[in-house]
Amino acid sequence: MADKRDTEAARKKRHGRIRRRVHGTSERPRLNVFRSLRHIYAQIIDDTVGHTIASACTLDSEIRQQISGLNKTEQAKLVGQVLAKRALEKGVKQVVFDRGGYKYHGRVKALAEGARAAGLQF
Repeated sequence: MADKRDTEAARKKRHGRIRRRVHGTSERPRLNVFRSLRHIYAQIIDDTVGHTIASACTLDSEIRQQISGLNKTEQAKLVGQVLAKRALEKGVKQVVFDRGGYKYHGRVKALAEGARAAGLQF
């Protein structure tokens, strides 16, 4: 079985390769995803100035009330929808998706589909 340090190091290496190509601008910021074993976090970042425009995670009070009884994939989809709603309020319609070195399936895919369903364009 793979050691946790090896798995995390491989993910960080993949994320570094992705970040060489993916940059967020003012017109099209970067949607970054981080997932832990229990929670998922997403934020929209303008890399030109280094500011977070909008963020959402399963620990937010608004989301926490809605996720009771949902599995982690459904929770991720809800986080994507809330993040898209917050981004649209700030005037962001298009983003570049940064999957954070994770495979595009499961919770990461559900978050992306939730954000798309709520109106963000990738």
